[in-house]
Amino acid sequence: MSGDRPLGWFVHHQGRGHAERTADLLHALPPDRPVTVFCAKPAIFPPLPPRVSVVPIPSLFEARGDETPIDLPEPDTVHCAPLGWPAIREAMGTMADWMRRADPALVVSDVSAEVAQLARLMSVPHVVSLQHGRRTDPGHRAALDGAAGVLAPFDAALSQPDWDEAWLARTCFAGGLGVRTEMPDRAAARERIGVGADEEMILVLSGGGGSGVHAAPLGVGARAVPSARWITIGTVERNWHATEPPNLEHRGWVDDAPDHIASADMIVASTGNTTCQQVLAAGVPWLAVPEWRYFDEQVEKACALHRAGAAHHLPHLPSSAPAWREALAEARASHDAARQRAMIRPDAAAHAARWLDGLATSLWSGGRTAPTAPVPFKLAGE
Repeated sequence: MSGDRPLGWFVHHQGRGHAERTADLLHALPPDRPVTVFCAKPAIFPPLPPRVSVVPIPSLFEARGDETPIDLPEPDTVHCAPLGWPAIREAMGTMADWMRRADPALVVSDVSAEVAQLARLMSVPHVVSLQHGRRTDPGHRAALDGAAGVLAPFDAALSQPDWDEAWLARTCFAGGLGVRTEMPDRAAARERIGVGADEEMILVLSGGGGSGVHAAPLGVGARAVPSARWITIGTVERNWHATEPPNLEHRGWVDDAPDHIASADMIVASTGNTTCQQVLAAGVPWLAVPEWRYFDEQVEKACALHRAGAAHHLPHLPSSAPAWREALAEARASHDAARQRAMIRPDAAAHAARWLDGLATSLWSGGRTAPTAPVPFKLAGE
């Protein structure tokens, strides 16, 4: 059962994962549920349903030059709330005014602890998109403890041991949300990207949320395994001291990332949302090397993947040929394609949309929604 009460959605504009999973879920929601999305970069969204309005707002953390900074300490109940920033007042005021006028069923925060708390203070139920990392600080706790529900765009097997059971009891897990997880045929993909059927291919995948992987250690790796063809896609930071062998090729941003992923014999990548979902769907051996993110988000995700047997975690790229060979061998030895693929739901968007629409309806019907408890991870047949 749905309703015409609108949903509000705050979407963080760093990287692509927030926008991609939001779009996936919006397409799966019932057509009579209007949605208003607030984002600092509307251009990051793929096409959205016509019932969805996107409202541009200023960034909540990037200075634009009209600030009058006030030197007062920031309480630990917030993460980014500097004083004297007109852009923050404009963004928060726009969202607060919409909540006042629209009387929404709920607001989804993907992701900002401050926006989640704003919804609560505006007397509007909110849903928090759960991300990995050290999230037990007062700011995150305020957002999560007060949430009507928690949306996790990953499998329950990737939960962190320090997460509160009360959060998990209200969590909808949707591994694969927002990502094309139907991988192309390997042979056809290799032909399309110009890789021979018998070539060993090591793919280095650099996502869009950071500054990219550095070239120097990749040159070391390519020289350490000269029999393999090393291909990078995404941003690569060039180092003045890097020397690169002929078996290392930089392709930059490509439109056929799934073809490259399906073609790979080994993947070296960080642990951003889109990267994780696509690599898991492909079932390819994976060296998970986290990039710096606030709250150790990628570090904790890499550790979770390692614990679940879905990737081999390295704290940083190897710096010598022996270290590269050892890491690649360990990734191959621990690889379990079935375990990886089991973490992706083919119906992730529909599953999450049913949960969210049901929550939005039940919250205003006088009843309490049943919690969505985490499902223990099991391989087929266990």
